[in-house]
Amino acid sequence: MTLLDTNILIEILKGNQNTVKTVESMSERAAISAITAMELYYGALNKAELREIERFVALFHILHLNETISQTSVKLVHKYAKSHSLDIPDSIIAATAITCKCPLFTYKKKDFNYIEGLTLLKI
Repeated sequence: MTLLDTNILIEILKGNQNTVKTVESMSERAAISAITAMELYYGALNKAELREIERFVALFHILHLNETISQTSVKLVHKYAKSHSLDIPDSIIAATAITCKCPLFTYKKKDFNYIEGLTLLKI
């Protein structure tokens, strides 16, 4: 399984064909963190866009928060918030990937490349 960062889904929603082709070509199942679903819902401009995003999110397996992801996220924030400006949503996404032992596909590698135990998808 590969975890897709929020920025990947935003690019797909924008119609970025390179991103669409990359995700479609993945041999592993694509999943998203529950925080990614929340970020997309939060960013909807209106109810019609929210319905479109709901249909889109339903295409992916959602990895929900659990105690292990929560504990890992807390440790990441403690370790990296001040030194690397790691924010809470990114810490949860990273913790989800680490806990589920799956690589993270993101276009914002600089936001994650310093996190120990996190594998970034090389594309």
